[in-house]
Amino acid sequence: MEERPLHPDRLLPADPAARRLARELYQSVEALPIISPHGHTDPRWWGENPAFTDPAALFVTPDHYVTRMMVSQGVSFEALGIGAGREKDPRKIWQTFADHYYLYAGTPSRIWVDDALARLFGVTERLGPDTAMDIYDRIAERLPQDDTRPRALFDRFGIEVIATTDSALDDLAWHQAARDSGWTGRVVPTYRPDAVIDPDAPDFTRNLERLAQVSGCDTSTYDGYLDAHRARRRAFIEMGATSTDHGHPTPLTADLPLGEARALYARVRSGKMAAQDAELFRAQMLTEMARMSLEDGLVMQLHSGSLRGHSIGVQAAYGPDRGFDIPVPVSFPVALRPLLNAVGMDPRLTLILFTLDETTYARELAPLAGVWPCLRLGPPWWFHDSFEGMRRFREMAMETAGIYNTVGFNDDTRALCSIPARHDVARRVDSGWLAEMVLTHRLDEAEAYEIAPLLAHGLAKAAYRL
Repeated sequence: MEERPLHPDRLLPADPAARRLARELYQSVEALPIISPHGHTDPRWWGENPAFTDPAALFVTPDHYVTRMMVSQGVSFEALGIGAGREKDPRKIWQTFADHYYLYAGTPSRIWVDDALARLFGVTERLGPDTAMDIYDRIAERLPQDDTRPRALFDRFGIEVIATTDSALDDLAWHQAARDSGWTGRVVPTYRPDAVIDPDAPDFTRNLERLAQVSGCDTSTYDGYLDAHRARRRAFIEMGATSTDHGHPTPLTADLPLGEARALYARVRSGKMAAQDAELFRAQMLTEMARMSLEDGLVMQLHSGSLRGHSIGVQAAYGPDRGFDIPVPVSFPVALRPLLNAVGMDPRLTLILFTLDETTYARELAPLAGVWPCLRLGPPWWFHDSFEGMRRFREMAMETAGIYNTVGFNDDTRALCSIPARHDVARRVDSGWLAEMVLTHRLDEAEAYEIAPLLAHGLAKAAYRL
């Protein structure tokens, strides 16, 4: 089998002078601890610390970046271990993945998987039909060992802190179990209230009843409903949370008079809503969440611009997060104006904005973050957390927003083994960008060495109050 080791200068600039400086900048940040302030790793991994069962369960089935590419080429979800009639033999799932690995040429997924295979398991030959079973066996041999369990990988990856994303209704039992275990790794929850804020969410009315139960507050009234959020936020903070996360279709906000807000809540709670009520309620609640952040200090994150579950059939048969969430254009200036005019000048608020629509970076997001004290720009999210996407983000946003109105990098992943690879990509991209800034005399070299560790570590730690 031909070995193809990862090139030490991968993703660095092609120009020799820029590459030399980029290499040195990268080496200065390569080993910095990882701050992972937003992501979707399973809290059970940290609370129970189970061994991963097989290579397919580690690399294929849970990673929608991986599965969506094969589905786009006609591979069934069942063949990837997903759905009622799913393939249950992990070797067959892995062989299917290897047979189609050529599809990932030039994609971020290819970089991440190659990196993880080499970094964790010493695999330097290309995954493919003929190498599939040998690589499978080498990984499978390692998985029962203690050094490949989640907590050991946390330490091995150099993670300083990692945040999970948790429903407002979650009992946080796995977080408590991690604490009670005596393990010293820092894992914190993130308050995600979409299920009890979005009237279009499945079982919304039942979720409100559950919110009343877990919070001890009466959610039959708007005032009691807000108290329930405050109570749940306190519970999250007690478990270490420093942020909230809101996945809204649009960034629309509202600031209704109290009487109108109470009446709106009564309509959405009863299910007797007008067509525009669901969007208006989500908008009102973003402003209410911002006001609560003034009280308790939680940083807000807003992810907008994704049409969730584009395939109705896939959503019904296989559930959410199967790669069918598709970017749609959204606009921020008018949408955010009510919230910003209500609380946007208050120094206690930090609101981090994410989008999947790159056209807004230069036109809207950078100018907004470049003036409103509460706003920060999140890094390219999902479809753009790639070499090209990161470069475009820097080129479109930095001149207007400035470096210090961004929050570094976060990996936003469910795939544990991709975390160091994703951060490594970001550190390489940023090192190359900084090197080119120096060589075009927009920064001096000393400044570049000061900024590199901020992009890799410091900005995220500060913005998320970690």
